Amino acid sequence: MRLLFVRILSFILIAISIASCANRGNPTGGEKDIEPPIITESDPENYSTNFKGNEIRIYFDEYVKIKDLRKQLIISPPMDTAPIVTPAGGASKYISITIQDTLKDNTTYAFNFGESIVDNNESNPYPYYRYVFSTGDVIDSLFVKGYVEDALLKEPDTFVSVMLYEADSTYTDSIVYKQKPRYITNTLDSVTTFSIDNVKAGTYKLIALKDKNSNYTFDQKNEKIGFNEGFITVPEDSTASNKLTLFKERVNFKAIRPTQDGETRIIFPYEGDYENMRIELLGEQPEGYKTRIVKDKEKDTLYYWYKPKFEIDTTFFTVTNGKQIDTFKHRFRTIKADSLKMTALTKGTLNYEDEFTMEANIPLSKIDTTKINLMDKDSLSVPYKVQYDSIFNRYKFPIDKQEGQKYNFTMLPGTFTDFYDNSNKDTLNYTVRTKMKSEYGNIRVNLRNAKLPLIVQLVNDKGDVLYERYAKDSPVVDFTNLESRQYSLRAIYDTNENGKYDTGNYLLGIQPERVAYSQPIDPVRSSFDFVIDFTLAD
Repeated sequence: MRLLFVRILSFILIAISIASCANRGNPTGGEKDIEPPIITESDPENYSTNFKGNEIRIYFDEYVKIKDLRKQLIISPPMDTAPIVTPAGGASKYISITIQDTLKDNTTYAFNFGESIVDNNESNPYPYYRYVFSTGDVIDSLFVKGYVEDALLKEPDTFVSVMLYEADSTYTDSIVYKQKPRYITNTLDSVTTFSIDNVKAGTYKLIALKDKNSNYTFDQKNEKIGFNEGFITVPEDSTASNKLTLFKERVNFKAIRPTQDGETRIIFPYEGDYENMRIELLGEQPEGYKTRIVKDKEKDTLYYWYKPKFEIDTTFFTVTNGKQIDTFKHRFRTIKADSLKMTALTKGTLNYEDEFTMEANIPLSKIDTTKINLMDKDSLSVPYKVQYDSIFNRYKFPIDKQEGQKYNFTMLPGTFTDFYDNSNKDTLNYTVRTKMKSEYGNIRVNLRNAKLPLIVQLVNDKGDVLYERYAKDSPVVDFTNLESRQYSLRAIYDTNENGKYDTGNYLLGIQPERVAYSQPIDPVRSSFDFVIDFTLAD
C-alpha cells in the first residue's frame, strides 16, 4: 500500500513538472523603445555668453549616434572651416563639437542639428536640437519668419537654405555669389516654412537657395534662387509673411572650347542661350567652303559641319553672342567619316497633336517627294505636307489624321540627300496608327477672374508640360484627345505677352512670371468630357 502511494505521488509530481514546462514561454524582450534620448548636461551650458573655448560637449542618458549630419546640421552664421562633430561613426553617451574656425566677436552662434542625433538601439531622434552660444555679453533673440514656394512646381524642393545678408557698407547684390551669409536656416525635409532665429536688430537681404553643393553661395548654373525685393528690417519685418519664390535663372552665356567630333564635324559646347550664338572661321578657307550647324536635341551643344576637309593642322574660330566674343584655337584630328542614317522619331501610335517625324545624323540638303508613297489601311493614297526644321535636322510630314486609321510610309532609295550629296541607299518603310477618339478624354477649362493672356498647361507630377494652350482672346480653353492619366492644371501669367514662361533674374531684381495651380482635378478617362472651373486670384 505504501509502495502504491509513493508511485501515485511520484506520478503527480512528474505531471506538475511537465505542465510547468509546457506553460513556460520565451522571453518577449519587453516593449520596443520609442523614447528619444534625453540630454543630461551640456558643457558649456546651452545659451552661454562670453564663449571663449573651442569644444562643446552634450551628454545624454543613453548611447547616441550621428545620422545624416552633413544634410541635417545647419550652423548660423556659417563657418569657413567646419567643426569636427563626434562620434562620427560609432556610439557614445556624449557628442563633442570641436570648433576649428575663428569665432567673430559679439556674435550669437546656433548649431541646428535637425534630427541627426538618434539613440543607438532604435534610432529614435532627438527632435530638432539647437545649441546656442554668444561670444559677447548677450544672446541675440530676434527672428525672421516666412515661407518658400517654387515658381513652377506645385511643391517646392526640400532642404532649401534661407539666408540673411547684412546690409552694411560692404554689401552688394553680388555678395551671394562669393560670401557666406550672416544667418542661415533650412526648411528641412517636409516643411515649407522657415524661421531664422537668434538674429540681431538690423537691415538684411533675405535670400533662399536650393544649395546643391552646400557651400552657402549661389551657383547660377545648377541652383535655384529666391529673393525678397528690397531689404527687410529686424524686428519690424520679423513676423511678416515673407514669401520667397524659388526659380531657376537662365544661365549666362558662356562659350566652351570646341573639339573635333567627326571627320568634318566640330562640336561647340556652350552654356546659356544659343539663339544669338554665331560661329565664324578665322583665316584662310578651303575653296568652295560651306558649313551647316545643327543643335543636339538634349545637350547644350552645336554641331558645326563643314566641307571640304582642311589641309592644315590648326585654325581659329570666334564665337559671338551679342557683345561677347571668344576666340578659340582648334586642332584638327583624323576621325572616320559617318554614313547617312535616317531615324523615325514617331513609332507605333500617332497622336492627333503630333506629326510623323524623321531625323538624320548628318545635315540634310534636299528631299525627293516623288519617291515617297503614303497609303492608308485601305491602300488609298494619303496627301501629306513636308516641313523641315534645319536647327534640329528633322522632316515632319503633316497629314489630315483620321481616327482608327493606319498609315504606311514608303521612302525609296534617294529620298533624302545629305550635306555631302549622299542619299539613303535602302527603302525605308514605317507604319503608324491612330486610335479611336473615344479612347481619349477631353477637358474644357473655364478661366474665372482671368487676366489674359495666360499660358494654360497640363503637367505631370514632375511639372513636365504634356499639353499647352494659349488663352489670349477667350477665357475658355479646350484640351482634346488627351491620354488617360492624372494631370495637374496650371496657368502662367504671360505678363510680357511673348507666349512663353519667363523666369526671374536676381541681379536685375526681376521675379519670375506668376504661376497658379488649380485645385486637384480628376484623372482623365477615355470617352469622358470634363469641364473645369479654374478660378485665378487677383
